[in-house]
Amino acid sequence: MLTVNEKHYEEALDWNLVSLLPKGLRIEKVSAYKITQPRLIGDIGLRAFFQLRRRALQLLQSEHFDFVYIPIPSFYLGLLGPYLHKKTGVKYGIDYIDPWVHRFPGSGKIFSRHWFSTKIAGWLEPKAVKYASLITGVAEGYYQGVIDRNPTIVKQCIFGAMPYGGEINDYTAIESLQLSSYLFNNNGKLKIVYAGAMLPKAYTLLDSFFEFIKNHLDDFQQIEFYFIGTGKNTRDPNGYNIRDTSVKHSLWQTIIFEHPMRIPYLDVLVHLHHADGVFILGSTESHYTPSKLYQAVLSKKPVFSILHMQSSAYEIIQKTGIGVVTGFQNESEVPELKNQFNEPWKKYVQLLSQFEPDKINTEAFNQYSAWNTTKVLAKLLDEATS
Repeated sequence: MLTVNEKHYEEALDWNLVSLLPKGLRIEKVSAYKITQPRLIGDIGLRAFFQLRRRALQLLQSEHFDFVYIPIPSFYLGLLGPYLHKKTGVKYGIDYIDPWVHRFPGSGKIFSRHWFSTKIAGWLEPKAVKYASLITGVAEGYYQGVIDRNPTIVKQCIFGAMPYGGEINDYTAIESLQLSSYLFNNNGKLKIVYAGAMLPKAYTLLDSFFEFIKNHLDDFQQIEFYFIGTGKNTRDPNGYNIRDTSVKHSLWQTIIFEHPMRIPYLDVLVHLHHADGVFILGSTESHYTPSKLYQAVLSKKPVFSILHMQSSAYEIIQKTGIGVVTGFQNESEVPELKNQFNEPWKKYVQLLSQFEPDKINTEAFNQYSAWNTTKVLAKLLDEATS
């Protein structure tokens, strides 16, 4: 593994994650340029690009490697692939954890930050994928745009969907490290947790659900929703993303609570473990598959979800029996969802009181386990290097 020395990160370090790494894993670390004042470049991949490139080339030239596998973001690191391939002949692949060329709200405003980002991404991506032998993503939708924009790469490149699976052993680490939850109010009410980033195209879903809550307040008197790590900035305690919508519907700090800053991964698992239920909110983009669902399944807590019916998460919830899902086919249906939550919510409340974790169809989830995901990746790597 080649990465950047942790002293150059802006985020708070989570040393508990080290306990999850396999023993004997070789980790090479490089330095990065410091963040300037004023802050012009923050992206760790960009600040360490040349250091990573230099060390990767040294390793490839001095030792035997069959393949270079590059997860993005940081998106700029995708450019390491063609450089190293030209220098050494070693094949490379790119894993699209998030789409690279993506239109965010504000991308249409000329000369805005998002406009520049979209233009730069559209210029750089073809250069990064031109000689790739493998491109993967959480779901096909994550890399379908890559194919559409760069159709010639199909001739030499293998593509594979590889959902990020849950790892049951991570829950063992919670016990050994003796971690505990710290964000809940101990008032006897049922705690429902949404943990993870808030996507730009999820707000219409959130607004529709909050409107439903407002119109059925009597059904939520013993319920509290906790949104964790949903802020505009991972380090800003006041970067609220959920607050405005909840204030609009008069739900703030009564039914809806938000902790904007990200908390460590194992702390998230602890809060899921101590919650009564899990809230999963998808996106109006059909390809989006919330990886947080896998942690929810492993927490063995009932899930209430709102998902595009083409998202693989929609099928997972139905097959595993982990909870209740409200689905929609296209964005135009979203405003009317507020009138369709009544029956799903009644089913979920009943599930909260009668949930039997042992009845979860774990076999249906096995294909999304970390073990099976690794198996899929290994097969793809074999094909790409043959």
